[in-house]
Amino acid sequence: MSGDWFSLTIDLPEGDAEALEAQLHDRGVAGLEVRDREAPPMPGVRGPAPGEAIVVAYFEDRAAAEEAQAELAGSFPAARFSLEPVAQQDWSQSWKSLIRAVELGRLWVGPPWLADWAPADKERIVIEPKMAFGTGDHPTTSLCLEAVDEYLRAHPGASVLDVGTGTGVLAIAARRLGAGRCVGVDNDPVSVELAKENAVANHTPEIELSGKTPAEIEGTFDLVLANILANTLVELAPQIAPKVKHKLVLAGVLVHQKNQVEGAYIAHGLVPDGTKTMGEWIRIDLRRP
Repeated sequence: MSGDWFSLTIDLPEGDAEALEAQLHDRGVAGLEVRDREAPPMPGVRGPAPGEAIVVAYFEDRAAAEEAQAELAGSFPAARFSLEPVAQQDWSQSWKSLIRAVELGRLWVGPPWLADWAPADKERIVIEPKMAFGTGDHPTTSLCLEAVDEYLRAHPGASVLDVGTGTGVLAIAARRLGAGRCVGVDNDPVSVELAKENAVANHTPEIELSGKTPAEIEGTFDLVLANILANTLVELAPQIAPKVKHKLVLAGVLVHQKNQVEGAYIAHGLVPDGTKTMGEWIRIDLRRP
């Protein structure tokens, strides 16, 4: 693919940035860059004003970018927008500097270009992000990785289902930490293919990865993970809840969305089992009574 793409640059209050990112992920943007206190810009790149963040979303055509701007302007009235063409090669490499490796429990998760810095005493999982969500450094993925590590410490050999697997990072982490049967599903064919590539690269080709719905997967699972946006979690509750044999971990949820999402699963027979927050994001744990 060549030629100009379009970048939509959004300056907005820092507290609104994560909600904006979630909305852009839901729209399926081709690339996403965030500049804030945690991810300062590269030298020569404009940084955010005090108390603000800059989010840059990349689109394959102007119409999609303009449509996104119109929608976001209604949701984030304090935001300032700038739309301009950008050569694809200008960002296709620079975004790599924004992907960070994470260490959580027994795990090191990061992109290939940081793999040489992984500690020898960690399970090293190398994730090629490409165009699927979930490299480990986003708060929702980190919260889920923590849950995977904690659960498999206590339940070695447990079966795991990862709904909305993205890059496959959670299923791969589970398998590397000693899980038994591991299944990952995603409704995006690109994500499924990337997850399969990542599974092979991380020596876990036995993970079952497909575009099936949760309802189409046979059996129940000791641990079910779903790192998706809140509206999709609510929509899929009738399919996800019946797959839970013991524990369910939900992420991709903003703190103010907790009651709506949790209530959808309580209605299907699960009971609350704690929460954990990271910034504006919350992980919701439930269990089979």
